[in-house]
Amino acid sequence: MGFAHGAGFLFRGLKMWRQRPGLMLLGIVPAVLVLVLLLGLLVAVVLLADDLIDWATPFADDWSEAERGVLRIGLYLAVIVGSLFLSVVTFTGLTLAVGDPFYERIWKGTELMLGGEVPEKGVGWLRGARDGVGLVLLGMATTILVFAVGLVPVIGPIVGPVLGITIAGRLLAGELVSRGLEARGMDRAAQKALLADHRPMMLGFGVVVQLCFLIPFGAVLMMPAAVVGATMLAREVLDAQLPAGTQGV
Repeated sequence: MGFAHGAGFLFRGLKMWRQRPGLMLLGIVPAVLVLVLLLGLLVAVVLLADDLIDWATPFADDWSEAERGVLRIGLYLAVIVGSLFLSVVTFTGLTLAVGDPFYERIWKGTELMLGGEVPEKGVGWLRGARDGVGLVLLGMATTILVFAVGLVPVIGPIVGPVLGITIAGRLLAGELVSRGLEARGMDRAAQKALLADHRPMMLGFGVVVQLCFLIPFGAVLMMPAAVVGATMLAREVLDAQLPAGTQGV
């Protein structure tokens, strides 16, 4: 199973909006709260970045107006783009941290729809919040890496975002898929072993979700679908490990 197959799980998750709209609306609540918070922070960055850059680059005061303008405009754009990317890569972690009870209901509803053996309980709010915070920290580290790569002349502005979306997508997929696996008592080592042969599929799912999050307000609508898609992906991987004829029993 490859990249395209993994990407398809998000579109399968989107179908749940038609099948169970009430259930999916639950996932919008924490997503909207986090989106409002991030938008407020972005507005603050846009308003304050110019003054902060002037303060941080006093050495450029003696440069010519053209040179000083190129430097500070470049830094301003880098800060804005970096802030936007940071918002995207931390959105999932923050949303999972504050909205785990909502997403657990979506996960459980998807599991019941798929049939077969369904865990009675999810990972729990405390574990979900901890994992969400961990994803936020990893997202911040990814943003720093993307910012550094983006400073490389010529290739940086292209390679940086591609690298960032790839890394963030893989982290996102791993976090979302882990919910159904942890509920079945699988620790991180066991999950890694289970998913080792499905890296292209995981990458495809994570990248397409991350790209959809770049669409204005897309993250709010896509987040519940991503939870559904990740649950379906996890079940497919689990069923592939079962003896023939026992899937879904």
